[in-house]
Amino acid sequence: MNSHRTLLQLSGLAAALSISLSALAADITGAGATFPAAVYNKWAEAYKAATRNQVNYQAIGSSGGVKQIKAKTVDFGGTDAPLSEPDLDAAGLVQVPTVMGGVTVVINVPGVDSGKLKLDGPTLAEIFRGAIKKWNDPAIAAQNPGLKLPDLAITVAFRSDGSGTTFVFSNYLAKQSASFKSEVGAGNTVNWPANGVGGKGNAGVAANVQKIVGTIGYVDIADAMKNRMTFAALKNKAGNHIVPSQDAIADAAAGANFKVKGMAPDLLDQANRNAWPITSATYVLAYEKGADASKQRLVVEFFSWALNNGQKMATELGFVPLPASVVKMVEAEMKSIQ
Repeated sequence: MNSHRTLLQLSGLAAALSISLSALAADITGAGATFPAAVYNKWAEAYKAATRNQVNYQAIGSSGGVKQIKAKTVDFGGTDAPLSEPDLDAAGLVQVPTVMGGVTVVINVPGVDSGKLKLDGPTLAEIFRGAIKKWNDPAIAAQNPGLKLPDLAITVAFRSDGSGTTFVFSNYLAKQSASFKSEVGAGNTVNWPANGVGGKGNAGVAANVQKIVGTIGYVDIADAMKNRMTFAALKNKAGNHIVPSQDAIADAAAGANFKVKGMAPDLLDQANRNAWPITSATYVLAYEKGADASKQRLVVEFFSWALNNGQKMATELGFVPLPASVVKMVEAEMKSIQ
């Protein structure tokens, strides 16, 4: 009898403990850039296992993430296109980087292996504004002596949604060509040429490049590595043709000054010898003063936990972790989130 009573008491205690732990668990929701979605979701999974707290992230593109955080429909937003200081102040937002990556140039050209096609920035800009229309164009052939280039039409693959990846890539091309800047533009959405095909998210662009022969597109390095895509080598500011890699991205970010409002230095076309020229960081946007203090705390706790415990996960997924000195700066900046 006593044994039976003890079992009932233990059972009740266990149930009460379970209810208590469930009550302590909390949920936050974020939305935005597709580029960091894989690492945010991986971090969320590990964070839940460690804390029981749930973090939900929807990859809807950078434009959508900025729109939702400004509309106060999510607890944090994700963007590859950092907001300016006036925009942050007007919206009452804090912006911090989380991981770094690069926009890669990927191709589907018969007989051309990964890293064998060499391009410089001005030629790439001419291709993406639709001025160079064939793979055996003299401007491409001159940079690739000995490489057999087919008499094949070029199809440009681009993002159809508002995209931070497009923001980074188009701003790089606008630096290379005044004609690209005036005709196509630079931003989350631009006027891509008629010989192009749109895809939603990085995954959509990757799929179009893989299935359409003669295509060239731009995809973040994590998605490009995951899909084992064929890279073009790009001439950097130091004059070297570089194939995108995590080391080349880290080299581009070395010495960058993150001590600016919004922590968003220009990482494009850096002068380091082995720098990948289209390097960027991705950012989280949070309310400086939120309506729900507990959710504000959880946003800070989640990203602090991820930056200190999730670096290996980020590297394994193809991202480049922030330097340790920048992590400390991010943690200090997040103290303003209340």
